[in-house]
Parts: sequence; structure tokens; C-alpha cells
Amino acid sequence: MIKIICLGKLKENYLKEAILEYLKRLSKYDKVSIVELIDYNYDIKKTLEKERDSILKVINEGDYNILLDLDGIELTSIEFSKKLEAIRNTNSNINFIIGSSYGVHEDIKRLSNLRISFSKLTFPHQLFRVILLEQIYRSFKILNNEEYHK
Repeated sequence: MIKIICLGKLKENYLKEAILEYLKRLSKYDKVSIVELIDYNYDIKKTLEKERDSILKVINEGDYNILLDLDGIELTSIEFSKKLEAIRNTNSNINFIIGSSYGVHEDIKRLSNLRISFSKLTFPHQLFRVILLEQIYRSFKILNNEEYHK
């Protein structure tokens, strides 16, 4: 099972529709769910602590945690698909964690098994959910030698 853990609720209908489409496509390959947590708006320290606590409540011991992080490693789509395949071979539960505009608490960084950056660019957090789902979908297409990735 793949779980995408993110802070804040989606507001734009076009993003909701895109996410639903990718979730439908991905259902052929694996169970994928999105867990939306409350995004807090205190001072940075308190916000990161509250968000850390929320994230920890939805992560189980033994899960493989991938943090989406500007300081993470960058992979091509093919490298990402191979990494995802290797992780799935040894872990049945994979969490992708998307932090808030403040990032994530250091405890979440330490808890992460892998930190990946999709780019040095900054993306809106809501749009990034779609980007992540598309890359996960692309990975499954690559791994199954199905036409999609060029």
C-alpha cells in the first residue's frame, strides 16, 4: 500500500479531479491513499511540532517513509521506478510525506528512510500531490513495460 501524507486540504476542483484520475489509474497496480492532515499556522517551531505529531499518528512502525524534500536526492523517472520497485519488494507499506510550507520537523527527517527531491524548484504543495501521483503512475507503467513513458 502506498500512502501519501500531506498537510492541508485541496481547494481547487481541477486538482481534485486530477488526483482522482491518477488514483483510479493507480488502482490497477496498488492501493494508494491520500491522508490530508491539518496544516497549522502558529509560529514555525510550534507549527512544525504540531504537524510532526499529526504525521506520527498516521505512520506505522515498519513503514518505509519517503520524505519529499528539497535537500533530497534527485532521480530520473526510470531511477525513481527502480527505487520504488526495490522498496516494494521489501516493504508492503510505503509513505510519501509532503511537508507544509515550513517543511517538516527534524524528527520526521530522521524517521525518513529516503529523502527525494523532484527539483530545485518550489512547487505549490497542492499541485505537487498531482506531480507525485503522476510519477508513481509513470513508475508502474515503466516497471510493467507498458506504453506511457517516453
